[in-house]
Amino acid sequence: MKSRILSVDIFRGATIILMILVNTPGTWSNVYGPLLHAKWHGYTPTDLVFPFFLFIVGTSIVFAYQNKKADTAVYKKISVRSLKLIGLGLFLGAFTIIFPFIKEFASIRFPGVLQRIGVVFFFAAMLFLHLNWKKLIWVAAVLLIGYWLLMVFIPVEGIASTLERAPNNLANYLDVQVFGTHSYKPDYDPEGLLSTMPAIVSSLLGIFTGLILTSKQEKKTTILFGLGGSLLLMGHLLDFVFPINKALWTSSFVLVTAGWANIVLALIYYLTDVRGIKFGSIFRYVGANAIVVYFLSSFITKLFYSIKVDEDTSIHGWLFNKIYVHDFMSMELSSLLYGLSVVSFYCLLAYVLYKRKIFIKV
Repeated sequence: MKSRILSVDIFRGATIILMILVNTPGTWSNVYGPLLHAKWHGYTPTDLVFPFFLFIVGTSIVFAYQNKKADTAVYKKISVRSLKLIGLGLFLGAFTIIFPFIKEFASIRFPGVLQRIGVVFFFAAMLFLHLNWKKLIWVAAVLLIGYWLLMVFIPVEGIASTLERAPNNLANYLDVQVFGTHSYKPDYDPEGLLSTMPAIVSSLLGIFTGLILTSKQEKKTTILFGLGGSLLLMGHLLDFVFPINKALWTSSFVLVTAGWANIVLALIYYLTDVRGIKFGSIFRYVGANAIVVYFLSSFITKLFYSIKVDEDTSIHGWLFNKIYVHDFMSMELSSLLYGLSVVSFYCLLAYVLYKRKIFIKV
């Protein structure tokens, strides 16, 4: 499909902006509740951000590969892009400012956000190339049901599995066994091995939405709202037996977040593609270089935390305390203003790249 669907570009860019905002508060000690992840079960607006991006990855797969033949050239393109994403993620996990600029091997985190995007993109794209939408529904159902059965019914070293943060949680147990010290936390990783399986479904559900958007269906807005509401209902019903949990990327979490993604995208689609209301240009600019903007934000934030102004203060801490901390405002507001300033910088960068027609494909 040659014509652009404006709402998809806006949705992608807005998701990246939110990812940067929730990742760069002035201080993690003082953050408004909605900008924090749920402690374990349940979800906050922040927990929607990453699955929204995986969802839009799936939608974008439809635009990129709907008319492509499954041949060596396409396989190579998908594989190279996946490896680039994984490589960028590994670089972020391994980089340090101390020579030789690579952490000790034992402390390098192997999983990560970009790594998950790379793996999910690879499998979702390959499945899309080879299966029609009916078979994709079966694959999605098998993955979600299979993950639930594994997590609930498979014992861990003879002990009944739990969905709490504990050694006998199957997903956490496998991460410890496979990754060891290469995880985000000593006992689990939110982008872990087993939970990548349902994360693939987050993109498959995005593929179904992409197929709706590129179809000749009338009343696409109504269909997307209906699909979103149905997924939300199913996810919250499943929550009773398989709790909504981002760290475990539970099947209920997949359904609920895809439900919200469809509802948000349907609203943007109605306003922009149906009614022709012009808004959100800055989101399009960010979305045009989404991965590059996200990578740069992660890398520069890491530098700001690592480089010291003096013995006890990083560049990040110095900027936050000198510019944003004042007696007349709460620390939560100061922390938010810092994050918004960071977001503004990357929006400006994205604007410059877009206007100069610089589009860096990863």
